[in-house]
Amino acid sequence: MINNHIHHSNGTQFHNIVEIIPQLVLGLPFVLALVMYIVAVVVSNKRYKPWPIHRIFCWALGCILATFSVVGPLANRAHVDFTAHMFGHLFLGMLAPLLMVLAAPMTLLLRTLSVPIARRFSKVIRSWPFRIITNPVVASLLNIGGLWILYTTNLFSLMHEYILLHLIVHFHIFLAGYLFTVSMIYIDPIPHRISFRTRAIVLVAALAGHGILSKYIYANPPNGVTVDQAELGGMLMYYGGDIIDIVIIFILCLHWFKATRPRTMLAH
Repeated sequence: MINNHIHHSNGTQFHNIVEIIPQLVLGLPFVLALVMYIVAVVVSNKRYKPWPIHRIFCWALGCILATFSVVGPLANRAHVDFTAHMFGHLFLGMLAPLLMVLAAPMTLLLRTLSVPIARRFSKVIRSWPFRIITNPVVASLLNIGGLWILYTTNLFSLMHEYILLHLIVHFHIFLAGYLFTVSMIYIDPIPHRISFRTRAIVLVAALAGHGILSKYIYANPPNGVTVDQAELGGMLMYYGGDIIDIVIIFILCLHWFKATRPRTMLAH
């Protein structure tokens, strides 16, 4: 009996370690990103005027929310509770990317790098791969298309069985969400700028795709998800996503207004 107790204890410890490792792998990049951003702010402030406090706040809150979604109680609960999973999705794939884009990290990076390295980084930004992934249509397909694949196939249940797949899915959710936000609102310098009209059309289509998916989840629970959980998760995805999307729409419209206002004034 003692041996069985020891074996059970060892098995529990191993299971806990297996659960902790993915959380560390997912959470560590955001912790490092927060530290690096603060270091960059310190370096930048020594050379130029102080970096805006609101941008620091946005980056810190974005990193905290992203970390909270993949490490700790919410991440643990997400394995057995679809509503908790959907909260994590909203934080990791929508709210954290929006906050981190508003923090203008590329602008800060260019201010802290030496001139030769900054020029090399600028070449990367102007390269064709960067142009492709920051195109609104491509970014929307990666983001919304990825979510459709996740929730309408066996991928959702499989990612809870295989650690590597779990990591890939979560990294994709964040990166796709970040690229989508970057492609819609230009806070950082983007060499390959797309017109406001095109971005607005793609944004409306993407929001429609996100809304339809949330209704699909409501009516067709993903594998392993109960009807009640799917209904709660679908409503959370629909209404929670709308709140975040309204902010993106507002920023896009504000930028559009500012860009066209001088011409209107000159016309009068």
